[in-house]
Amino acid sequence: MNVTDTTGHQEGALAKAATLIEALPWLEQFHGETVVIKFGGHAMADENLCFAFAQDVVFLRYAGLRPVVVHGGGPQISEHLGRLGIPSTFAAGLRVTTPETMGVVLTGQVNRDLVGLINRHGPFAVGMSGEDANLLTATRTQATVDGAPVDLGQVGEIHTVDPGAVRALIADGRIPVISSVARGAAGDVYNVNADTAAAAVAVALGAAKLVLLTDVAGLYADWPPAGPGEMTAARPGEVISQLSAAELAGMLPGLDGGMIPKMEACLTAVRGGVPRAHVLDGRLPHAILLEIFTDSGIGTMVLPD
Repeated sequence: MNVTDTTGHQEGALAKAATLIEALPWLEQFHGETVVIKFGGHAMADENLCFAFAQDVVFLRYAGLRPVVVHGGGPQISEHLGRLGIPSTFAAGLRVTTPETMGVVLTGQVNRDLVGLINRHGPFAVGMSGEDANLLTATRTQATVDGAPVDLGQVGEIHTVDPGAVRALIADGRIPVISSVARGAAGDVYNVNADTAAAAVAVALGAAKLVLLTDVAGLYADWPPAGPGEMTAARPGEVISQLSAAELAGMLPGLDGGMIPKMEACLTAVRGGVPRAHVLDGRLPHAILLEIFTDSGIGTMVLPD
């Protein structure tokens, strides 16, 4: 090894050490705290991203945090329905869930695969659904589009959360992996939006963070036309790095599509006592670690007023 190689090796080692030291205050702050992570978007269909996500969750566990995973299965459901010749329909960012669709939702393949990836690193993950131990109880809901009600089928709105079983798993050192279905009072089973379910679980557990992984870099700022002498706060395409609950509430009417349930979930979480809620780009490997353990962070963070 020549002098140049030795110098390069030392510089690389120092850079790694600096990264570890940068994580220290965040490790101190979140040690022993519960972090609820919603895993979703097309990252769920990418084998490498799924593997990286499982590594991140196990890293959090070994670092002394208490991760809880909530997931949907949107891309997989759409793909499977397509093979069956069943169209995927959405309203207000929510999937219209027919009895045929519900059968796909309940297959549980996504949950089993995710549990298996995490458990490659140790006996941590335990798969469950919102039905188990009545974790999530819901009533049938409708959406409103352009002022008119839209029947979403077997889609539920959460009205009760019983986190006892999840607390028991966390206390036993496990990582709960929860699929976003819920039980109705009459025994019906409902598909629940995974962002909404994650927020409800985070509030019930008193989590320190809610993290929503999705297919965008965060919440993008609007770009209204500026009048003479007016200044605009953001450039087109700029991601808002941080905003308050009140600021988010003011922006909600202008949002559309899948961003509505995500930002509503963030608002529900912080107004329910969760100190921070984040929307991150799940297409970026190790996005969770970059957000939690680095000074700069990524994505959009919502804070209480």
